[in-house]
Amino acid sequence: MASSRVFYGWYVVYAMCVVMTTTAGLVFYNLPVLLDAFVVERAFPVSLASAATASFFVASALAGLAAGQLVDRYDPRYVIIVAACGGTLALGSIGFLREPWQLFAFYIFFGACYGGCGLIPSTTIVTRWFETRRALALSIASTGLSLGGVVLTPISAFLIQKYGLAGAGPWIALAFFVGVVPATVWIVRSNPRAMGLAPDGVEHHESVAAQAAAAPSIAFAAAWRSRFFLAVAGTYMFALGSQVGGIAHIYRLVSLRADAETAAFSVAVLATSSLVGRLVAGWLLASVSSRAMAMGLIAIQTVGLVLLAFVAGKWLILICVALFGFTAGSMLMMQPLLLAEAFGIREYGRIYSVSLLAGVLGYAIAPTIMGLLFDATGGYMAPYLAVAGLTLVGMGILSLSGPARRV
Repeated sequence: MASSRVFYGWYVVYAMCVVMTTTAGLVFYNLPVLLDAFVVERAFPVSLASAATASFFVASALAGLAAGQLVDRYDPRYVIIVAACGGTLALGSIGFLREPWQLFAFYIFFGACYGGCGLIPSTTIVTRWFETRRALALSIASTGLSLGGVVLTPISAFLIQKYGLAGAGPWIALAFFVGVVPATVWIVRSNPRAMGLAPDGVEHHESVAAQAAAAPSIAFAAAWRSRFFLAVAGTYMFALGSQVGGIAHIYRLVSLRADAETAAFSVAVLATSSLVGRLVAGWLLASVSSRAMAMGLIAIQTVGLVLLAFVAGKWLILICVALFGFTAGSMLMMQPLLLAEAFGIREYGRIYSVSLLAGVLGYAIAPTIMGLLFDATGGYMAPYLAVAGLTLVGMGILSLSGPARRV
């Protein structure tokens, strides 16, 4: 089958952008909104709500490990659809959560569903469709991770603030289902081979041998023992874990130092800056190595977290949120790109899922540490300085990794 005038892989990229917009806006960037709502409406302590949020990331990483193996064996669309249906039910239940055990049960189940319809299956699909233009394709698809925070999270925050968790829950759940399932069913295809194509739109029968020769094809058994794999996993345990902690508490930080309206706006600022950072990173990757890009982003994140520890005043806070947000999307994009460049797509789903699982300790610890430090000190200076220090640890690990290379 000859390739169409527009390579079908780009339609897949745009569909995955819609999916990522929905999952990011109603899940990832929505977590700080939910945390604040559970504290204000249900009077849960900040430390308890933070620990429950941490359980979300533990569950998502564990479910992601299973999802990584499933997408390597079966059509990733099935994994996304089943997980999205579960996530819809979870979001629809937020109005019924009254007890601590219910809060933890919600976050664990919701996290497991996010692990099945989030980054692992989404980036696996995009990675399969592109080889030479993979960085660009991932950059475009993952803009949804920022667009969700710009478009959907403020709407969710408004609905929760106006109607409460019980009134907003069903509408947020419906939006989640509509944003994920139709695009996955109607547009997404698991790989180009099913359409007689090879990655990047070259006709399959002309290029499959060349593509196989050009691309690395490293089995998981060899990849996970490599120095580079271990370094990436360690880096993201500290650096991305700190980022997750900073994002999880950003809404409450701004609401305490400014007001609720500024807090809702800060999430949009964070996501908008994330979108800009992702596009800038995608452009710079044409001339800068992936490892150097990751190091630079970690440095910017450290500065942003330190400033957030001290800053006061509405506009200064928003400027610091924007600086911190500049790294949020691009840092997340770099992990699958680094791994795909080094190890290829042979067992990419499993490699990426295990790398994420290795970082689950950071995802679990950082929000919890911040919640405990907040309860102990009554403010956010110590929590944000703590995660800034953990980010520097991640930079040190990546500096010892060596270049991203095919082993």
